Amino acid sequence: MKSAHTRRSRGFTLIELVVVMAIIGLLLTIALPRYMHSIERGKEQVRQQNVAVMRDAIDKYYGDNGQYPDTLDELVAKHYLRAVPVDPVNGDDKWAVIASPDETKTGVYDVVPASGAQGTPADPAGAGK
Repeated sequence: MKSAHTRRSRGFTLIELVVVMAIIGLLLTIALPRYMHSIERGKEQVRQQNVAVMRDAIDKYYGDNGQYPDTLDELVAKHYLRAVPVDPVNGDDKWAVIASPDETKTGVYDVVPASGAQGTPADPAGAGK
């Protein structure tokens, strides 16, 4: 009779397991939205850094050659960039290039993301150098 009592007290009851699962569920509903938001914010920060690196490479190319590169791939070919950075929001290496406001200078003057954070086209007018 004593062994049956000992075996019974070592396990968890169904109520205890349900309470623990409810507590875990509650904690997840609090923490998960913050985690997902931090991931999106991180992607936006990486995107901004990629744009800044490409703009810096364009400026260095212009300083060395006296003209803007014809394409972003030219920056890679001449070793100003190792590769065209991937846009972490879209997952591709497509960037919208902006021509120089000076009509006598051709090539890539500036670069902006091909689309905004929600998949809408980015506003190149607000992305000045």
